[in-house]
Amino acid sequence: MAAKPYTMGKFALPRTGKGGMTMDKKAVRGWVWYDWANSAFATTMLAAVMPVYYESVAGSGLEGNLAQTYWANTQSIAMLLVAVLSPLAGAAADLSRSKLRFLVAFTILGAVSSSLMAFAGEGDWLFASSLLVLGIVGFSTGNTFYDALLRDGVPEEQRHAVSARGYAYGYAGGGVLLAINLLMILQWEQLGFPSKTAATQLVFATVGVWWLLFALPLFTRWKESRPSEEKGGSMSVLGAAGASFGRLGQSLRSLRRYPELLKYMAAFWFFNDGISTVIVMATIYGAGIGINSDDLILALLLTQFTGLPATLLFGRMVARYGAKRMLSGSLLVYLGIVVLGYFMTSSVHFFALAFLVGLVQGGSQASARSLYARLVPIDRSGEWFGFLALSSKFTSILGPLVFSITGTLTGSSRAAILSVAAFFVIGFALLQLVNFQRGAEQAALVVPEAGSGKGTSGGGGSLHA
Repeated sequence: MAAKPYTMGKFALPRTGKGGMTMDKKAVRGWVWYDWANSAFATTMLAAVMPVYYESVAGSGLEGNLAQTYWANTQSIAMLLVAVLSPLAGAAADLSRSKLRFLVAFTILGAVSSSLMAFAGEGDWLFASSLLVLGIVGFSTGNTFYDALLRDGVPEEQRHAVSARGYAYGYAGGGVLLAINLLMILQWEQLGFPSKTAATQLVFATVGVWWLLFALPLFTRWKESRPSEEKGGSMSVLGAAGASFGRLGQSLRSLRRYPELLKYMAAFWFFNDGISTVIVMATIYGAGIGINSDDLILALLLTQFTGLPATLLFGRMVARYGAKRMLSGSLLVYLGIVVLGYFMTSSVHFFALAFLVGLVQGGSQASARSLYARLVPIDRSGEWFGFLALSSKFTSILGPLVFSITGTLTGSSRAAILSVAAFFVIGFALLQLVNFQRGAEQAALVVPEAGSGKGTSGGGGSLHA
């Protein structure tokens, strides 16, 4: 008898996958709700409220465009720490056989850091930067274990549906709390706050509470299996982390067998860094050139609620025009956003640019991932997606760093935002050089592994996600 399906919104999913993996209904729902929970950090702390607060309050004593420069440096330092810590934390989780424990730990780190931001007052830019670094480490490193739980608890053929549901919940959850936060800031007098600053500080506390509260269904319902001891289970954390970096080096060396994949990854590193930089720098840039702070946050709310329907429409257009063409078009839109941002002078301009970001943000990311999937050897897809995730953490340091250096050298935040255009120009140009048909053929080739009589797709062992 076939397994009885259960529904998650519009998705009807069987409890048991083809490989016999049993899926816990309540646990999977908890996994989806976690996206609702931690998206509050991405919207309120990274994109909307905190950048404005950092510019106007925490960095109020800084001269010129130093607040924006320090904000950019904070992002780079945080992502460097994430890039270094992720393999170490992942190795430790593998050794302890509990990804959930590490997710709980990093969630607490991120949520507490967010709530403590309520104590960052005027001129406390160093304290605010320190908390933000800890928050980003908790958020980004925690997502590594969150993604891994999907692989552990959901059959492969059902992961896309569950993942898509989580993505939708993330858009909605981040948007709902941001709307509440905006109401708190705009109506601070009516709500009884002594000042707008006090209302904003409470906003930061709500992020931590929201994150922990809606993470509870996952933390209390997810049950991890306890595999038996394997040979090599005595490997130390540093040894396991070293093995992770070793696989990273192996992947780099094997790239010569996949020239189209190499070209695409180079393009991805550039344009993805450009997109990430726009996300984390747009609001503080707007604040620095005098855009009203309330309008900045409201514009980001527009981006959030434009993003979900726009992403769905983008997916339909991909089916008609192709992923490469749509991704290329979205990069040109981003290039236009950066160039127009250089000339921006009013809140109306910022609203227009926020709307444009909402139109292409989700679709461009989805297209980029699907194109990458076409170019990787199918029996090593987990390894290559892991390689992309780790390498992207390192390269994501560059965008904010270029912004910071340009702003420091020129003394102009407008020149700094214009410098981000280079990432889209280079990424777009490299993308046009990729032949995806040839790349798919290269990924399908069976290449003998050095020192082995066997042949594997692309060489090397299989490391499934």
